[in-house]
Amino acid sequence: MSRIEDILEKATRLRNGDALPEGAINIPLQPVAPEVFKIEQKLIVENPYLVTVTDSGSPIAEEYKKLKSLILKLTNAGGFKNTLMVTSTMGGEGKSITATNLAITLAQEYDHTVLLVDADLRKPSISGYLGIQPQIGLTDCLTKGVDVSDALIKTGIGKLVILPAGSRIENPVELFSSNRMQTFINELKQRYPDRYVIFDTPPVLSFADAHSLGLVVDGVIFVVKEGGAALNNVKDALNILKDTNVLGVVFNNVELSRFDSHYSYYTYNTNYYYSVRK
Repeated sequence: MSRIEDILEKATRLRNGDALPEGAINIPLQPVAPEVFKIEQKLIVENPYLVTVTDSGSPIAEEYKKLKSLILKLTNAGGFKNTLMVTSTMGGEGKSITATNLAITLAQEYDHTVLLVDADLRKPSISGYLGIQPQIGLTDCLTKGVDVSDALIKTGIGKLVILPAGSRIENPVELFSSNRMQTFINELKQRYPDRYVIFDTPPVLSFADAHSLGLVVDGVIFVVKEGGAALNNVKDALNILKDTNVLGVVFNNVELSRFDSHYSYYTYNTNYYYSVRK
């Protein structure tokens, strides 16, 4: 049995009501509240999704810190792998929330600046979560020659910087699979060699965008929501990503009743299984 199949088998047992294997981490997924308030020198965030800002001392935020620690371990083994992509099988599985909370946690507690890129060009959400209304972003850098430094937004949340999605375009997958996109990512790696660059992308089964980007970045973080995509669909999505570097799976929105009060994590070589609860 492959490592991914092993991970998915454990996820299946959770769906069927079986006990979680000893050592799984749990994070509540908060209800939607899209309001984010005024921006002065730093963003004032009141969106309960972003617990790493709104309740940074809570047990929930602590679990994101544990996820951060695992990412640090995986991305610093054998050289700094600083470009990461977060995706999922389908929409609504919490990939954007995972990407944003992970980016915030890294930016707050790690030595490097973190650049969070909203690369879900079909349904961008990061600007909405943070309450910003940018005029330019990723697509403008790629299609209009805008310098990336002119499109970046400093949030004042630790060392977190945002590159918004930018202007809408007709066919994002063609842009993602182009040499222009590969050149752009390489430029980010060279311009910001000491920072993490995290891309939030569309779901894998809905569009080809994520696979195209996954071939260029250093690593992929795959989000699975309990009760979301069917197991066969999850396997299909991971099979599409088989030629990318899938670092591991975040199992999201797990029922609290499945767990006791002891939370930790366990790894499978370079693949991790990380459970989050609501």
